[in-house]
Amino acid sequence: MSYGRNRGLNVNPLWVIIGVNVVIFLVSILDQRGLIENRFALIPADIGQQPWTLLTYMFLHASIWHILFNMLTLYFFGTFAVALVGETAFLTTYFVGGIMGGLVFLLFSFIPLPYFQDTQYAAVVGASGAIYALGGLLMVMRPNTKVITFPIPIPMPLWVAILIGFVLVSFYPGVAWQAHLGGILYGAAVGYYFHRRETGGRYY
Repeated sequence: MSYGRNRGLNVNPLWVIIGVNVVIFLVSILDQRGLIENRFALIPADIGQQPWTLLTYMFLHASIWHILFNMLTLYFFGTFAVALVGETAFLTTYFVGGIMGGLVFLLFSFIPLPYFQDTQYAAVVGASGAIYALGGLLMVMRPNTKVITFPIPIPMPLWVAILIGFVLVSFYPGVAWQAHLGGILYGAAVGYYFHRRETGGRYY
């Protein structure tokens, strides 16, 4: 079952998003002064002056490995999500999920503890929050689908694979796990909504 599918323009929005991310990354390599990051990365302390960064931060990436891993994951999650809920819901989940991830990072940065307050001046970049929103949607709608993921080469339920990935990535230094958390929670809520519409609450 799918929702909101619209192929009138015959343009695959998933490839458009991937293409825009790659182009921006290539341009940013040439930006030796860091002007792009300064203007478009999400920095909690500057959000009042640069509110657009809640959207633009998800198009920036810190390294070739950062964008490679994110775009590969986006391709697989995105392809699955489009097949399940259609392009409109995919786009909404992706972009709103990314924004929600940024908002959660902002909220955590104002917790009156040194660890969180230090993040007020961090520059957050990457599509991970938006991608985890797709992951949250998938793990609620198709929790028991068997998948094989790196670096664990054994079949496991999709919900287990996504949560393991979330935990492993979150412990890596410099990772904005708060944005991942916001994305995956939003995506799970969206997935629950569509799952109820599709099956009336039955899991399989």
